[in-house]
Amino acid sequence: MANEIQTIGVLTSGGDAPGMNAAIRAVVRQAIVQGKKVKGIKRGYAGLLQEEIVEMRASDVSDTIQRGGTILQTARCKEFTTLEGQQLGAEICRKHGIDGVIVIGGDGSFKGAQKLAALGINTVGVPGTIDLDIACTEYTIGFDTAVNTAMEAIDKVRDTSTSHERCSIIEVMGRGAGYIALWCGIANGAEDILLPEKYDYDEQALVNNIIANRKKGKKHHIIINAEGIGHSASMAKRIESATGVETRATILGHMQRGGSPTCKDRVYASTMGAYAVDLLCQGKSNRVVGYRNGEYVDFDIDEALAMQKQISEYQFKICKNLSL
Repeated sequence: MANEIQTIGVLTSGGDAPGMNAAIRAVVRQAIVQGKKVKGIKRGYAGLLQEEIVEMRASDVSDTIQRGGTILQTARCKEFTTLEGQQLGAEICRKHGIDGVIVIGGDGSFKGAQKLAALGINTVGVPGTIDLDIACTEYTIGFDTAVNTAMEAIDKVRDTSTSHERCSIIEVMGRGAGYIALWCGIANGAEDILLPEKYDYDEQALVNNIIANRKKGKKHHIIINAEGIGHSASMAKRIESATGVETRATILGHMQRGGSPTCKDRVYASTMGAYAVDLLCQGKSNRVVGYRNGEYVDFDIDEALAMQKQISEYQFKICKNLSL
C-alpha cells in the first residue's frame, strides 16, 4: 500500500504524568515488532517546531517503565495553536519521513493532533493526564499514581492534625476537575471535599460542620480542596477566625505529578501505547484511545473533544455520608 505507515513519531505534551514512559516504551517496541521506524519528538509540539527529533530503538526505552515523568520531556506551545505553526509542524513531519504521530497528553494535546490530522498527518491520541478529565475515557494515564501519592500524603497530615486537634485544608491538583479531590475524600475519610463541579462557596456551611464535629468529640477535621477552587491559605485563616479551631493549609502541589508509576498506570499505559500503534498500522487517523466498560476502545478526536464528563453523583453523595 502506497499510504502505509512506515515511520511513527511519538511525543508527550502538556503536564507530565506517571506512566508516560511506559506508554512511550510500548509505542517504540510495538512499532518495531510491526516493522516500523520510530522517531521521538522531544518537548512536545514545541520540540516538533524546533525539529528536536531523534530515532528511537528498542534499547532507548530500556529501564524506563518504572520511571516517572517523561523521557521525551514536555512543554506547552502557543505557536502550535496558530495555523502557521500547525502547517509548519506538518511540513516538518514530512521532512523527517514521519507519516503517523502518537500524541500522549490531555485534551489540549489532542486538539493539536486533530489539526495535524486535518493537514494529512495520521494521528492517534493517548490519554495521559493525572486529572482524569478526558470525557471519552474512564481512565487516564497517571491518575492512579497521583491519587495514591495524594492519599498517602493526606494520611500523614491527618496524623499531625489529630495530634494538634486542628482543621487541615489539603489542596490537591486537578486543574478544573475534582476527581483527585473526590477520590481522596473517599479514600482518606475527609469530613469535607470542595470540588469545582459542586462547591457553592458557602464557607458558613464548612464552619458549621467543623463546629458540629468538634462538639461530637472529633479531634481533627480534614477538608480536601481541589486546585480548581484553590486559595487554601486564605480560606484557612477565615475558618480559624470563624471557628476558633487552629486551621492549617497544605498544598501538595507537583509532588503528585512525579514518582514511579503504579502497576495500574504501567499496564494501562503499555496497553494504550501499543493499541495506538495498531490503529496507525491499520491506516486509522484522528483517533483517541480510551478505556470503557473493561475494554480498550478508540474514538474520533472530534467526537471525543465534544464529550462532557460529570462527577459521579453517587460517589459525591457517599463521600458525605461516610464522613459522618
